[in-house]
Amino acid sequence: MPRTFVWHPSKGPAKTPKLEAPGTGKLHIKQVRSAIGHSWRMRRTLEALGLRHHQASVVQQDSASLRGQLKQVRHLVSVTPVEE
Repeated sequence: MPRTFVWHPSKGPAKTPKLEAPGTGKLHIKQVRSAIGHSWRMRRTLEALGLRHHQASVVQQDSASLRGQLKQVRHLVSVTPVEE
């Protein structure tokens, strides 16, 4: 079963928006769902991103490693590119 499978149609993102190639600027990351009830790995990933609590937001430099972290918690965060 693919990783994008969701148990209920209203749970999880319907479609993840595509971003540009990594390393092209900065990303605004906002936590939109709580980490309660999720694995310790997801909670630690959110902390590593700088998101300490629900509705927290950070701006990070875009990189391949950041994209990998965001992929792990894509159902808990929203990501938008920063216009400079």
